[in-house]
Amino acid sequence: MAWFFEKSKEITAQQLEELTLLSAKKCLEHINASPKKVLLLPPDITRAHSGAGKITNILYHFFSASADVYVMPTLGQHVPHTPEQNKWMFGNIPEEKVLVHDWIKDGKHLGIIPADYVSKITEGKANWDIPVNVNRRLVDEKWDIILNIGHVVPHEVLGFANHNKNYFIGLAGKEMICASHMAAACYGIENNLGNLVTPLRHCFNKAQTEFLNHLPDAFIQVVMKYNANGKLVHSGFYCGNDVDTYLLAAEQSKAENITIVPPLKKVIAVMQGDEFFSTWVANKAIYRTRKAMADGGELIIIAPGLKRFGEQDEVDDIIRKYGYSGTPKVMKAWKENYELQDLTHATAHLIHGSSEGRFKITYAPGHLTKEDIEQVNFNYLEYNKAIEMYHPEKLKDGFNTLPNGEEVYFISTPSAGLWTTKDKLNT
Repeated sequence: MAWFFEKSKEITAQQLEELTLLSAKKCLEHINASPKKVLLLPPDITRAHSGAGKITNILYHFFSASADVYVMPTLGQHVPHTPEQNKWMFGNIPEEKVLVHDWIKDGKHLGIIPADYVSKITEGKANWDIPVNVNRRLVDEKWDIILNIGHVVPHEVLGFANHNKNYFIGLAGKEMICASHMAAACYGIENNLGNLVTPLRHCFNKAQTEFLNHLPDAFIQVVMKYNANGKLVHSGFYCGNDVDTYLLAAEQSKAENITIVPPLKKVIAVMQGDEFFSTWVANKAIYRTRKAMADGGELIIIAPGLKRFGEQDEVDDIIRKYGYSGTPKVMKAWKENYELQDLTHATAHLIHGSSEGRFKITYAPGHLTKEDIEQVNFNYLEYNKAIEMYHPEKLKDGFNTLPNGEEVYFISTPSAGLWTTKDKLNT
């Protein structure tokens, strides 16, 4: 079971600090009483709203009084932080203590999740080995304590983030990221969303048991929800070193972060400009609302920071070339083109980001042009016009009636939840 947890209508900033310090003390009690080398594994900047940066800062200063402490953001294949972003997210942690994960160069092969297991667990929808390879510093260096910090929230690949997602996506190498994302895509994004233990989560749990069971690790898992004033606040804090720590948090997230709605005809979603710079991450607005969208409806995504599609140039090129064109076209292209076979996480992303022609997706980007947006099969709305029509500060989360009589559904932080109709809810 979890070492301890706190569940509340709202966990204050002071309580969050106290719980974080208690987590550090529990690590001393359960893992190593006098650590000399500590590794902190927070999410990257696209999860900054979770408060993980502040938690990491508190832990850093607690352990650094007597140990050599490093922070490695679990980037996956996202773009590394700039020094300015590290300072913004992690505060006064020295830049030289922040390690950068390179998903292409840093992976160390540990073994495989065999194809027969993958096939069985995905009901035959994926039938290939999933290589297990993670950042070599995680497994080659002698750490006395490894502490994962994560936000448990509905997730398109794993049903719910977090827990060992930090290892097998956040610190994974190219082969694991590609094989696992494609397996999840083939199983079906809407089959994953909102499930506590998806087929890929089963695979990750198996990999953790078989290949990382020796690590001196623990997990801090936070849950957030909207309070009565519409502010996103912490409502759960879980600490422990087993999968139950994740499951308890995920159960709370399932109760608090899934909103059941009638089929929505028009949704306005905002992807914050200081966190979301590519459709690779901004498309969470699509993932988290797709089960709520009415046939023929429209999702408008206001994304002031949007300046590219992929996190890397080669993935950006793939998205521009093939676009979000629907599963049949993407799967056909995957079978015929090496670049899609080589970077299958990009292939999976193209599948996840398509409405399959069921509803309209419109982007109002801060930087990309109309030609850019339409090239990848999205619709375009000029950013200033979108702000004029649907200014986020004039809308409240949920249903709104505009001065012209139009009814829209507004979501200020799509990445913090999942919206679904009752009939599409995974139970």
